[in-house]
Amino acid sequence: MNDQAAVLREKVLKKHQNSLRDCKTIAVLSGKGGVGKSNLSLNLSLALMKEKQKVLLFDMDVGMGNIDILIGQTASYTMVDLLEKRLSIRQIIKKGPQDLAYVAGGTGISFVFEWSPSDLGYLIQELSSLTSQYDYMIFDMGAGMSESVLKFLKAVDELIVVTTPEPTSITDAYAAIKLSVSYSVSAPIRLIVNKTLSDKEGNDTYKRFNQAVQQFLNVPISLLGIVPNDQAVQKAVNRQMPFLLQNPKSKASISLAEMVNILIPQDDRTAAKTQGIFIRRLKRFFLER
Repeated sequence: MNDQAAVLREKVLKKHQNSLRDCKTIAVLSGKGGVGKSNLSLNLSLALMKEKQKVLLFDMDVGMGNIDILIGQTASYTMVDLLEKRLSIRQIIKKGPQDLAYVAGGTGISFVFEWSPSDLGYLIQELSSLTSQYDYMIFDMGAGMSESVLKFLKAVDELIVVTTPEPTSITDAYAAIKLSVSYSVSAPIRLIVNKTLSDKEGNDTYKRFNQAVQQFLNVPISLLGIVPNDQAVQKAVNRQMPFLLQNPKSKASISLAEMVNILIPQDDRTAAKTQGIFIRRLKRFFLER
C-alpha cells in the first residue's frame, strides 16, 4: 500500500509540474524581406508538431501578414480584430494544415497599424491564458525594428534569424542583430541560412557571419540549419501548401527535421519550472515604469 501511495504521489507531482511548465517562445526575424522567413516559420511549426509538440504560430506582421497566403486560407479574425474589437485570443486562433493553430496578421489593411500601450496590455493579458496550453509559441515577426518589436524580443526565450548567402541579406541580418544587442536583447540567437546552393555555401555563410558578429558585437551565434534552394519549396508556395506536407522527402523538408532535433532537446533541458517567465518579462518591459 505504501508503494502504491508513493507511486500515486509521484504521478500527481509530475502532473502538477507539467501544468506549471511554460511554453518555449521563439521569435523568427530577418533583416529584409524575401528571404523565406514566414515560409520557414510555418514549416518549422509543422515539423515540431510532427514530433508531438503543441504549437501556436503567430503572424506578427499586423496588416501585412502572409501566413494565410502560404496555406491558401482566409482567417475570419486577425490580430487587428483582437486588438481593435477586444476579442478573446481564442476567438481568433484558426486551424491550418494538420490542425496547426495559428493567429493571422491580416492582409490588405489600408493604414499602418501602431501598437498602443492599451493594445499591448490587452495582448499580454490574452497571451497569459495560453502559455500553459502549448509547448511552443512561434512568433513570425514583421519587417522593421520598432521600439515595441525590440521590447517584445527581450521577452522571448530565443531568436531565430533567417538570412540567405546574398550580401544584402547578410548585411541586413547583421544590422537587425546589432540593433537587438544595442537594446539589450539577451535571448540566444540561432541562424538559418536559406536558399543555399550547397552545404558548403551555407556553412561558409554562417562562419563569416558568426565571425563578424562575435568580433564586433561579442555575441555568439549558433547555426540552427541550412536550407537548400529546393524547387520543391517554390512548387509548394505556388500551390499554397507547406513544402513539409507536399514533399516531406525533399531536401528542404529534411533540413527542417534536422532543426527540430536540435530545438527539442534544448527545450527538454531548460523548460521545466519556468511558469510565466515570458509573460512576466512582457509585463516588465511593456507595462512597468
